Amino acid sequence: MIYKSTRNANSEPKSAAEIIKQGLSSDGGLFVPTSIPSLCESEILEMCADSYPVRAAKVLSKFLSDYTYDELLEDCTKAYNETSFVGGTAQLVHTYDNIYSLELWHGPTAAFKDMALQIMPRLLSRALKKTGETRDALILVATSGDTGKAALEGYRDIDQIKMMVFYPAHGVSQVQKLQMATQTGSNVNVVAIEGNFDNAQSGVKEIFSNPESAKILNENGYFFSSANSINWGRLAPQIVYYISSYCDLLTMDKIKMGDKINVCVPTGNFGNIFAAYLAKLMGLPIGKLICASNNNNILTDFLRTGTYDRNRNFHLTMSPSMDILISSNLERLLYFTAGDKKTAEYMESLKQNGAYTVDADTMAKINESFIGYFADEETTAATIKDYYDNHKYLCDTHTAVALSSAEQYINESGDKTPIVVASTASPYKFAIDVYKSLTGEFNGSDLDALEALSDLTNTEITYPLRDLDKKDVRFTKIIDHKDMLNEVYSYIKK
Repeated sequence: MIYKSTRNANSEPKSAAEIIKQGLSSDGGLFVPTSIPSLCESEILEMCADSYPVRAAKVLSKFLSDYTYDELLEDCTKAYNETSFVGGTAQLVHTYDNIYSLELWHGPTAAFKDMALQIMPRLLSRALKKTGETRDALILVATSGDTGKAALEGYRDIDQIKMMVFYPAHGVSQVQKLQMATQTGSNVNVVAIEGNFDNAQSGVKEIFSNPESAKILNENGYFFSSANSINWGRLAPQIVYYISSYCDLLTMDKIKMGDKINVCVPTGNFGNIFAAYLAKLMGLPIGKLICASNNNNILTDFLRTGTYDRNRNFHLTMSPSMDILISSNLERLLYFTAGDKKTAEYMESLKQNGAYTVDADTMAKINESFIGYFADEETTAATIKDYYDNHKYLCDTHTAVALSSAEQYINESGDKTPIVVASTASPYKFAIDVYKSLTGEFNGSDLDALEALSDLTNTEITYPLRDLDKKDVRFTKIIDHKDMLNEVYSYIKK
């Protein structure tokens, strides 16, 4: 399997290990496979009897061809173990009617990012050996809340790797902030920025593409890599759980082989739903991919109009992991529907003007698979209450956005195809907003809300979020987002 840049199909071909090590293409584009492997019905049926680690190894082996199946199986078995994923890996839960919740948050940080970031460090560690790399990897992460903690937990104390996480100081919940600020590990660093997630993400991208910073890192024995979903090693493991959910529906006798399902994903950066699109391209019987947005509904507008315009007001919402106006992985979809030359043009327009409009042919291809909906704050809160009161299902704010979008799609289309909704975080990660959605008010901190929500719903606080207030706070620094590069230099010279 060979990979090239989304912005230059004539770029030097690279192996999976090389692109997992590198993260981002030198021309600013994202790496994509030059072909999509197939997934036949017999393989899907065979995987029904497999454990999740085996399913993951089989799917990843199709994309990471320079890794052996035994290597991947070993890494998947270690990553998706019962100790790390208490309560099960990628649990599929029936909510009501034809809507199923794919709970991806039973891992060590209570968010779906664990599904990729428990396996990705192992893939990178092998990549360093496979490519003969002697320098240390410096992983830079921009996070809107969940990626940072999941990456920190996955990479802590891994040899030959250092990690630096940037997050918006006022754009994450208290629980998310504490999870990052109390992170253990001798090889990690966490810095808050004055600015929003897009400032953090743009800052990381600029650092990656800066030849001078790469030179300085090399002189100090480092090279850049990424744990964000711009890195293929982070994206590929996300394909697995959509295939796994189809296997589970078959096992539950809810569908028959060949029946289509729809998938609804709450997303800001477009990586999670793009993974579902790749599963569809492989041959998984997926009908519609329902893209669910919050008040920052830039993706909804794009999927409805063909115009992507980040020149708009930025909203802080109760679903902060989706508070994004620059959806990086949308570039990969453009590559597969418009080609590298048009993609490069669109990305240059986005950089210069903050907007682009795709041509009619590209939009038609996108609309074959995708449709967008959004839920505002009031609707999100009402959905949380409705699902708890009427269906006895407790969900977080991001999952509520997706559940609302799934219902909007059903009501608008009349389509009764089973829908798999990606449930991306524990309700306890956003306990104060969930509690307020259920009761109308709450006076107290996010930490107080953990206990209050547990008492109200008679459910247990998700295990990684217990006793956060008793852990030592290690990272308190806040900088201007324009100072990110200097902060990186300071860190590598310690």
